[in-house]
Amino acid sequence: MKIGDKLPNFKLASVSGEWITNFDFADKYSLLIVVTCNHCKYANAYWNRLIKLHTKYEEDNLGMLAICGNDASKYPQDSIEGMHELARKIHLNFPYLHDPTQSFIQVLGATRTPEVFLFNNQRELVYCGAIDDCWENENGVMNGYLDDAIEYCLDGLEVDYPEIEPVGCSIKWLPGNEPLIS
Repeated sequence: MKIGDKLPNFKLASVSGEWITNFDFADKYSLLIVVTCNHCKYANAYWNRLIKLHTKYEEDNLGMLAICGNDASKYPQDSIEGMHELARKIHLNFPYLHDPTQSFIQVLGATRTPEVFLFNNQRELVYCGAIDDCWENENGVMNGYLDDAIEYCLDGLEVDYPEIEPVGCSIKWLPGNEPLIS
């Protein structure tokens, strides 16, 4: 996806057992989608920060969800069962969805875990990429890219830096789903 593109419709299973669609967030001013997983050290470094982020902005009407679409046959931790176990263990406070065909993460254009996609109230992509500049240590963050983008988006302003290259593990594609390099 490119900045300004509209959020496509989706329907994915959640670790709660419910089917979640984009319409479930229709009452939210903005929507944050985090493409992530269970096995990657980068993704694991961010779970606590994402939980805090959701708590911080929930009252400001930010909708938030995470999606895992890695090939679970090669990375069993990223199966729906592994996702359910992780969500329970860390007391995840937002939906964690499974994309077993990888169709939705392909449409998003995701390449890394974690990688974020922030949509405004018109469901146009206004920010994508990195969460911040220090995956190793929350206390070492000097630039909270996503936090800044959310603030701008919730205020109805244009995001200053709409794309920051994500840092993380590559998505573990199913055979035949690997993106073409252009």
